[in-house]
Amino acid sequence: MHCSHGHGSTVVPSQGLSVSVAKEWFDRRRVSIRPWASFVDQRKFSKPRSFGELCQRVVKNVEVYNSNYTFIFLGLILYCIISSPMLLIALAVFAGAFYIIHLKSLESKLVVLGKELTVPHQMSLAGAISLPVFWLAGAGAAVFWVLGATLFLIGSHAAFRQLEGTDLDELLMEPV
Repeated sequence: MHCSHGHGSTVVPSQGLSVSVAKEWFDRRRVSIRPWASFVDQRKFSKPRSFGELCQRVVKNVEVYNSNYTFIFLGLILYCIISSPMLLIALAVFAGAFYIIHLKSLESKLVVLGKELTVPHQMSLAGAISLPVFWLAGAGAAVFWVLGATLFLIGSHAAFRQLEGTDLDELLMEPV
């Protein structure tokens, strides 16, 4: 979201830059994604024969499917946010606080107890104010749920997904 309100031009380019960097990263991930049909093809899953093969599979599959895994992680985050109205409200409060600080910093300097607060200090203050809202919304539990679900799904896929032909040849050629 890129909004220009005609207030000073010093903040807008940095927002535009961060949005373009995020879009470029997202586009690179999207282009490098492997076909989902191949990703979930049940015929290509099997139990590893040894611990060495398990490790080899995890390393190679994380390398090959890292974009797919990234989208799974983002999907779990989105699911967690959408399925928790309180977390959605907490994020709205957090974003609102940052937006208000952004607008105020364009108008005038914020002075507290005779000291001018810089924008990073103001952002830290907004984060501190939002922290109790996140705590009430159960954000900590949501973070651990997302991390646990991601590690389980990605770890299971990486461990049980057979390597492709060229990777399998490398595995068989390596000394045991």
